[in-house]
Amino acid sequence: MGFFVGLILGIAMGLALIVGFARCENVRSKRRSALATTIAAFARMTVEDSRKILTPDQYPSWIVFSQRQKLNWLNLHLKKIWPYVNEAASELIKTSVEPVLEQYRPIILSSLKFSKFTLGTVAPQFTGVSIIENGDQDGVTMELEMNWDGNPSIILDIKTRLGLGLPVQVKNIGFTGVFRLIFKPLVEEFPCFGAVCCSLREKKNLDFTLKVVGGDISTVPGLQDSIESTIRDAIEDTLMWPARKVVPILPGDYSDLELNSVGILEVKLVQAKELTNKDIIGKSDPYAVLYVRPLHDRMKRSKIVNNDLNPIWNEHYEFIVEDASTQHLVVKVYDDEGVQTSELIGCAQIQLSELQPGKVKDVWLKLVKDLEVHRDNKHRGQVHLELLYCPNGTASIFTNPFGCNVSMTSLERFLKTGVNGTEAIENEKSVIQKKNEVIVRGVLSVTVVSADDLPAVDLMGKADPYVVLILKKSETRNKTRVVNESLNPVWNQTFDFVVEDGLHDMLILEVWDHDTFGKDYMGRCILTLTRVILEGEYRECFQLDEAKSGKLNLHLKWMPQPVYRDS
Repeated sequence: MGFFVGLILGIAMGLALIVGFARCENVRSKRRSALATTIAAFARMTVEDSRKILTPDQYPSWIVFSQRQKLNWLNLHLKKIWPYVNEAASELIKTSVEPVLEQYRPIILSSLKFSKFTLGTVAPQFTGVSIIENGDQDGVTMELEMNWDGNPSIILDIKTRLGLGLPVQVKNIGFTGVFRLIFKPLVEEFPCFGAVCCSLREKKNLDFTLKVVGGDISTVPGLQDSIESTIRDAIEDTLMWPARKVVPILPGDYSDLELNSVGILEVKLVQAKELTNKDIIGKSDPYAVLYVRPLHDRMKRSKIVNNDLNPIWNEHYEFIVEDASTQHLVVKVYDDEGVQTSELIGCAQIQLSELQPGKVKDVWLKLVKDLEVHRDNKHRGQVHLELLYCPNGTASIFTNPFGCNVSMTSLERFLKTGVNGTEAIENEKSVIQKKNEVIVRGVLSVTVVSADDLPAVDLMGKADPYVVLILKKSETRNKTRVVNESLNPVWNQTFDFVVEDGLHDMLILEVWDHDTFGKDYMGRCILTLTRVILEGEYRECFQLDEAKSGKLNLHLKWMPQPVYRDS
């Protein structure tokens, strides 16, 4: 009996083990299949897919998506060949930079040249390389990150207007930046590319000191600052992208690789507000300097507005653009100090890549102390710009935004003269002169609807507001009726202005408090006519400037009457 019981138990346990093993294998098989499916899905993932799933802070330390590669091998080889590179590069840099130094020579100097230029014995260190995917099938673009704390021997031969000769040594050079190399065009003949374009894509840091050989540079007032500024401008103009040096490798015509105009940037400098006061007595006398490239003949300077921290300029400028994807517009606001050096109030910049071609962009830019310092919490004021970028050869793409066969500035060039993108910069300048002969006339209808939350100026916490409307160029004035004892007045009054030059005029609306014995200023709004000309009609609520609170509700309408001057 015990035998049979043991046999039955043994068979049952055996069957249980077999069933359990089979179930376990089945589960393991399903897990392996699911894991294989997951792995196959990961294998099909792109870098963009992974970035959608994981945020950057969730990546394990061993996951790297950067195209940047380290270049220890290149640094080792460069160290060996540096004496030969030094000799070739020194002569190339000297011949390239010296003419620019002479071009930007300070007025206090009669001559500024190199008497000695070598890059020294310390080779630069390349910290990374990236291949840039820009859709160019006919070339390869490479960017090299570089650090250099070199020991070059650079001596400037300087002669002042007084006949004094000063050998100035450039010492303690420290440089960090990114060089761009473009190998183009690709050919079947070794080394497989026709030419190399060299440019400094990004200048992260540049430090150096100046020392007069056997003397003190500070003995000549202003000399050190002038030379430092000249050197930095020379580097910007000759090496910074989009400036580039084309080095032919194989015989051929590489003029298409040279720096060429790709479009025109139109800038209307409208105004600035709440500027920092730099004067102890009175207020600053601000003016603005604008540029896309810091070339002397391309930098624009506004008029000086005396004793005003909220200046109105209403000035129009045009800039040649060579690379809209990387270039930017820089605005610097200064306080004029007469015969002394102007003091910087603040600066700002905007990337041209943020502009939609053919569309006007209205922007307020916050002024900062230094464009290379990203954090600046101090309030220095704001500057108001209207921007329009028009690439060359886009006449068939852009439609006329005005109607009535009238276009806005650069669009006039495309729609009326048919200029294409292959013409030289000199022709661009003649076209600019022609299209500036175009004026836009019309009637501007302004309805002052109401105001909200005006500041209280009376002792009883009320005000008796009215609005003065001023068309700036013609100085035509109108004013609304007075609304007694109200901080939220309603006027609903319409005024018509005959405008002779709509592209360069502006409307100023000043809010005043009526008083029996005078009037009190409450704030203002400043409007260009660009938007109403483009849109024909719009309603908007505008914040009052120079006021603690308050908004002005307006309805503007434009009735065009296009007139062209004979050229």
